[in-house]
Order: sequence, then C-alpha cells, then structure tokens
Amino acid sequence: MSQQREAPIVITSARSGRSSDIRRREVKYLFSMGVRTACFVLAILVPGPARWVLIAAAFVLPYFAVVMANAADGRHSAGPESFQSDLPQLPGERTVT
Repeated sequence: MSQQREAPIVITSARSGRSSDIRRREVKYLFSMGVRTACFVLAILVPGPARWVLIAAAFVLPYFAVVMANAADGRHSAGPESFQSDLPQLPGERTVT
C-alpha cells in the first residue's frame, strides 16, 4: 500500500482567517469611500479645472475601491528558505521557488 505524504504547511504561508480578511476588506473599502467623499466636498469648494478632476475621481473611485477591497490575500510564499531546506525531498515532488 502506497501512502502519499504531503509537505507540511508552514504557518508563515498560511492565509489569514476569514474574519480578519473581511475586516481588512472593509477597512480598505471604507478608506476609499472616505477619499471619494472628500473628492465630492473639495469639488464644491475648489474652482477651475481641479473641480472636474475631483469629480472624475469621485466617479471612478468606487470601481477601484471594490477591486482593491475584493483582492485576495496575496501570500504565495511557501515559507522562509530556512524551513524549505530542512524538508526532505519526496520522490516526484517539485521544488517550490
């Protein structure tokens, strides 16, 4: 009987928990919406061409806010190199670089 062994998961490469991920997304989104609100307020107060730039930013910012807030946790690392060098190489296993 052949057993397949999986490489151990290194805690430094683990993704964050769901609640902390949701909180991170909320903070990013709320910050972006705060900037959008500031653009609207400044568009009222600032004369000239800067007004149109602020209005354009206020209309475009929600798209970028949603994209940035929904960006996944970007950890792709398999862990520090010192941990990887200590692991035994299994037959047929690819090395992570």
